[in-house]
Amino acid sequence: MSSENERVQVGDARGDERRAAQVAAQTAAQAAATEEVEVPADALGTAWRLWEAAAGMRWRLVVAALSAVGFVVFSLAAPAYSAYLLDLLWGRIQAMFERGEGFVVTMETGGREIVIYLVIWTIAWVFYTVQAMVMSSFAERLNLSLRNRIAAKLERLPLRYYDARQPGDTISRATNDLDKVSEVLQRGVLQLIIAVLMLTGAVIMMARYNLLLTSVYVFFMLLSFAATKVIAARTLSIASARQAAVGKLTSSVEEAYSGRAVIKAFGREQASAAEMRAAAEELARTSTIADSLTNAAGPAIRFLGRIALVIIGMMAGGMLVAGRLTVGVFQAFFQYVNTASEPLTQMSMTINMLQGALAAAERVFRLLDEEEVEPDPAQPAELPRNVEGRVAFEHVRFGYEAKKPLMRDVSLVAEPGQKVAIVGATGAGKTTLINLLMRFYEIDGGRITLDGVDTRRLTRADLRRQFGMVLQDAWLFEGTIAENIAYGCPGASRDEVVAAAKAAHVDFFVHTLPQGYDTMLSGDAESISQGQRQLLTIARAMLCDPAILILDEATSSVDTRTEQAIVRAMEALMYGRTSFVIAHRLSTIVDADLILVMDHGNIVEQGTHEELLAADGAYAELYNSQFS
Repeated sequence: MSSENERVQVGDARGDERRAAQVAAQTAAQAAATEEVEVPADALGTAWRLWEAAAGMRWRLVVAALSAVGFVVFSLAAPAYSAYLLDLLWGRIQAMFERGEGFVVTMETGGREIVIYLVIWTIAWVFYTVQAMVMSSFAERLNLSLRNRIAAKLERLPLRYYDARQPGDTISRATNDLDKVSEVLQRGVLQLIIAVLMLTGAVIMMARYNLLLTSVYVFFMLLSFAATKVIAARTLSIASARQAAVGKLTSSVEEAYSGRAVIKAFGREQASAAEMRAAAEELARTSTIADSLTNAAGPAIRFLGRIALVIIGMMAGGMLVAGRLTVGVFQAFFQYVNTASEPLTQMSMTINMLQGALAAAERVFRLLDEEEVEPDPAQPAELPRNVEGRVAFEHVRFGYEAKKPLMRDVSLVAEPGQKVAIVGATGAGKTTLINLLMRFYEIDGGRITLDGVDTRRLTRADLRRQFGMVLQDAWLFEGTIAENIAYGCPGASRDEVVAAAKAAHVDFFVHTLPQGYDTMLSGDAESISQGQRQLLTIARAMLCDPAILILDEATSSVDTRTEQAIVRAMEALMYGRTSFVIAHRLSTIVDADLILVMDHGNIVEQGTHEELLAADGAYAELYNSQFS
């Protein structure tokens, strides 16, 4: 019966892992989907906050902006100078041919002007290179600053924040959103400035040469704006459907991968494949429409531009033959048309990019504005050097929501060295009790004391230093086995690590691994079993040698034989220490000094195993249900 319970619990734990991974993948896909279509709620406010966040590096932005302006000025000056240069050369060529002389370019006959023309374009290139380099530096430094703020913020957020959100949402803030802001700052901001200035300057220069030709161009430019707006609206609509299809397909693939054993066990391979095929077909359909619209936008705008060029070319050619335009002005006008046409096709896309970046920045600032944990007291109390481990809850009140109290009046005392077991149905409040003790959540009333000191008068670091925790979820990070064991005590020697591993009965399987304690664990440490992972976390707690132990169903993932060995090791570790044990299998806590029976957040019974059985209440009913 016990082995069956273990299998069920391990299966439930793995099912929770699969569901968590599935939700995280789906959340990330949905976050990516919103990036294409979301617009900021307060664009000006978000832009101002980005400006404030750039304190100390704004000079880079100023230099980049001035360089962009310089690039525009020299880019617009070059066609105008080319009109002068071409007319000059054309006039000299005609004069020399009239005199029967060959034309040779020298410094006196136009070479100097050609060099000046090349210098103008060279200066424009230098300005563009400077603005690109400085803007990249500005964007990455701002990105680094915001990422550091997020990293620090995540350390100050209460556990309440993480419990209420999916991991993919927070990960997206620190990665996708910041990368998008950086990318658009590097390419989008100055690109938009350059596009606006270039378009405006080019139209002014065209008007300076010929108003009639400029009017024709402006008409087609407004027509292009209207076409772009229509296409963009349809593109945004279908982009939303495509990203929803991406999220559905991602979720289906992840589910099929994580749940492959269950799918095969129940013969659901064809149904799973059909689900993925349907999601893939929907993605293909929406992607076809989206890509068609996206790819059609550029050619449509360019088609209107080509029509404008043909009409302007015919009109300008007539003016050239009639002598109302010079050859230099003729070619300069077409240079300005080309100069204005490219920004025209880019502006709509750039504006959409900026909107998406501001929306991403808005989400980042929303994270940075989240309510933080209460700060540690300015003058914290100090615990005695040798903490005895007396824990008391005095009329504690708490609720995850203000209007829905969970604990109304919880009082208990755990004397030094006692083993306190916490039992109850799922959702009874067992883990909540531990969360309050560790100050992962703050109580709404009453107080919790450690050796008579109110835990709210202590710094969180000083309080948590007294505890060692072994959770049901065996969390390991990428690193060696020795580093994982020494996680809570990084200064531990190899001998101390090995001693803790032996005490936790983990040494025997470590020696079966290729590099022993130097074996690298990667990802979710899937190269070792769930039970072995649990043993490593138990060794980690043993190495810390804490004053108080918290064991949250710590042996749920090991077999019965290993459990018995772990229980013996735990008994040796718990000797002389206050211990809180959350247990579902009541056989592991019959020797507890105090058993707390919880229901709906409150302690409904407390006493020893014999006392609670004699009372024939909630504990007796729970105990008998497991051993009847």
